Amino acid sequence: MSDVHTQRASSPSPSSQSLVPPTRPSRDALDLRRVAGRIGARIDNVRLGADLDRATFDAIHAALLRHKVLFFRGQQHLDDAAQQAFAQRFGETVAHPTVPSVEGGQLLELDSLHGARANSWHTDVTFVDAYPKVSILRAVTIPEFGGDTVWANTAAAYDNLPDALRALADTLWALHTNAYDYAASHANADPAQLKRYRDVFTSTVYETEHPVVRVHPETGERSLVLGHFVQRLKGLSAHDSAHLLQVFHEHVTRLENTVRWNWQEGDVAIWDNRATQHYAINDYGNARRVVRRATVRGEVPVSIDGRESVIVRGAASTLQ
Repeated sequence: MSDVHTQRASSPSPSSQSLVPPTRPSRDALDLRRVAGRIGARIDNVRLGADLDRATFDAIHAALLRHKVLFFRGQQHLDDAAQQAFAQRFGETVAHPTVPSVEGGQLLELDSLHGARANSWHTDVTFVDAYPKVSILRAVTIPEFGGDTVWANTAAAYDNLPDALRALADTLWALHTNAYDYAASHANADPAQLKRYRDVFTSTVYETEHPVVRVHPETGERSLVLGHFVQRLKGLSAHDSAHLLQVFHEHVTRLENTVRWNWQEGDVAIWDNRATQHYAINDYGNARRVVRRATVRGEVPVSIDGRESVIVRGAASTLQ
């Protein structure tokens, strides 16, 4: 295990973990406006792309660590190739481990006409060990009304837990899998969605044990690693797991920890997948909603006592 992981994991108490990373973007570098109190900022007058100058990119990166999710209007110049090339500024881009990518690249297309309505709280791809650290979502086709996305700050959720719950969370591990109960998590799922889930999403089954509390490798913050891919808490019965998970879930999704974005075509959202959950609201009827996502390979999570996540089923090398 690396020295940096050991040092961060041994930080003594949550009170020493600031919700604000030490590196802050210069207000002169970005036209930035916060959207909500604990999460989210909008950045204007930036044209995203692989050729973005280093100072602006560094300011965006620092803003992402601080605000967890960033929003950009008017990025219609981005096509699939340009979106992926920009994502590579954050690191190595990876395709979804089971769902086929858009032809010619690694982007995941989420098209409501093909059942892609992820209307439940989740962190992307936590069923693998080194799940994505950054996701970049581009709005291609947006319905006339509805279809917003909500994000929650899982670092703020951890920091605001009651002391007893925080101490309990520090000790827990959870089994994440893509073979979760899709029908239970998506109450309005139609037969086409269920068939897509069975035939595509679980074509290969993955299971990974993650600490419920991970140490962020860049900020040192502690955050909750939960969401709909969690099957159960390690060492507890299904009954006890369900009750405890609901308690933690309600803390994550408290309105104070969330931000909601009303999409326009050409918008781009970038979020730190290590410190957030999100929920795409399925409230737009039969209208079409198409978004395309690029993801950047993450690091294997480390618990507060320095242990790394463990693969139970499936191989990390298949996330390419």
